[in-house]
Formats: sequence, C-alpha cells, structure tokens
Amino acid sequence: MPEARHRRIAADLYRRIQAGEWAPGQALPSRRRMAVEYGEHEQTLRLAYVALRTAGILYGEPRKAVYVAHPPAMRTLTDADADWPFSSETTDTSPRPATEELAQRLDVRAGALLHHETMECLDPGGRSAMVVSAWWRGQRRPHASYSAEVGCVALTAEQAHALGLLVDALAFRVVRTRFDHDGRPLETADLILPMDRWLIRLTPGQA
Repeated sequence: MPEARHRRIAADLYRRIQAGEWAPGQALPSRRRMAVEYGEHEQTLRLAYVALRTAGILYGEPRKAVYVAHPPAMRTLTDADADWPFSSETTDTSPRPATEELAQRLDVRAGALLHHETMECLDPGGRSAMVVSAWWRGQRRPHASYSAEVGCVALTAEQAHALGLLVDALAFRVVRTRFDHDGRPLETADLILPMDRWLIRLTPGQA
C-alpha cells in the first residue's frame, strides 16, 4: 500500500535524522537517490519528504533540495494546571460518552454523556505546542486541587495533524484531574505534548 510505504520511509528518515546522520541545515540526498536506496518509486519518496516537511522536520521548496530543520525551542512543563500564556484555538466541543477509562477518572458510569473540549495551545510563532482534551459533567466549577500523571502515547491522526507531526510519533501524555474540596473529581484532561518540544518536571500542587 503506497501510503503505508511512504509513512514507513518517513518514519525511518526521521529516525536517521534523530540519530545524527544528517545535521540541522544539511541537505538530504535527492529523492531519486533515496528511492534507489529504499527500493521504492520516486513518487513514494516524494510523499515521504512532503510528510516530513509538513511535520516541520524538513524544509525547502517542492522539487528542490530539502534540508533538516533546526529543532523548535524546548519548553518545560512544571505546572499541569497553569493557564496557557499565549493564544489557543478550540477545535472541538462535541459531547462525548464516557469511556471506561474516563468513567473511572471522573467516577461516573461508562457511557454517561460528558461535556468535552479539545484545544490547541499555540506558541508565539503560531505553531501548535500542545493539544489539550478535557471532559467534565454538568457545569464547570472551581477546583481545590488536582493530580497529574505522565506517560507516553502514539499520536492519533487527528493529534498528529494538529501538531504537525507524523502519525504514531510518540508524545508525552499528562493526565490531569481536578478535584473539589471533598476530593471528588470535577474534570479530567489529556495534555498531549510533543517530545521534541517539551521537558516534563511536574511538581504536585494545589489550585
């Protein structure tokens, strides 16, 4: 399947870039040369290069040389409950039924209808820095405390598109749950942060 092949090649090229085979600012070999190396049609390499340009890993004009992009500035997340200091865009507000995981996080029954919001947090240059999806019951209320747990996930197609990364690329996932004064969960959220743009140094905190 051509799509699967170009994504596989894009992922392998990204791995080679991360390993230092080509440095930031250095031109990649031509699509024709790389097509021979991978034993694929040149069109498949073109699609792989387009995917890497879209993800911000390469830059350059179509049908011309492409170069390894310099990595974006790194940020450090220390407070998972802090307001985002720059602009953001809300991309989805459709209600969602609670999955088994969300039901456990919010102490509701599975299938209960939840309010939902997905928001892209943009850096000063307008590039998506993280994606935040939140779920809650009833009206949003002030919270007294929160918890945050860090893990890793493979990006979905929707998240990858928002962040300008490849599908299945790994990202940090911070699960944040807000509680009332009695310790009952009010809201839970997934913060999806690209590993090439973030360091995580969380400290427990009160709201």
